[in-house]
Amino acid sequence: MSRHGHAENDQLKSNLENQLDRLIAQLADLESNKDDLDPDEYQETKNETIEQMKEFNETLAKLKSGDMTLVDEIGSLQFAIQVAISDAFKTPEVIKLFARKEPAHLRLKLSEFAQEKQCIHYLCFHFKIERNHKIGSLSKESFLQQKTEILCALKKLNDKLSDEEITFLKNYISAPLKEFIEIKDYDDIS
Repeated sequence: MSRHGHAENDQLKSNLENQLDRLIAQLADLESNKDDLDPDEYQETKNETIEQMKEFNETLAKLKSGDMTLVDEIGSLQFAIQVAISDAFKTPEVIKLFARKEPAHLRLKLSEFAQEKQCIHYLCFHFKIERNHKIGSLSKESFLQQKTEILCALKKLNDKLSDEEITFLKNYISAPLKEFIEIKDYDDIS
């Protein structure tokens, strides 16, 4: 392939990633402003965003079947969109890091949760939860959901999970996430 062809492929890949980022940001904005919208408006906007993701997914499928140099990158983006559509992941940031195949950033996010866990052991969890509840930053349910999503994304990216992480998944994995992880992957944590 000519040098020019590589540049075009790089530009196309960048454009596709930007489109995915835009759709994920749109979904994140919608979720963060959910309380400000009436239920019908929220659902309509969410459905429109999901429809845009489906259309983008179809475009990726067409591109994937044509240009073999982009198969891996497009396949990764396409899989991330399928995850978002299926409601397996509810955290747009995790979808984005998964789509970009960034296990190091997922691990960094996970380490933030580990610091939260240390707070539990030092009895400051109560104060932190109260503070987070007052400012509305993170509920226990959100914490468990996000940590589970990150661990599933790491598993799907073939990142080695510790025994403690596997135990956590056994205890908190949801039905959509079980479907997201292939059976052979899930056998490792069941």
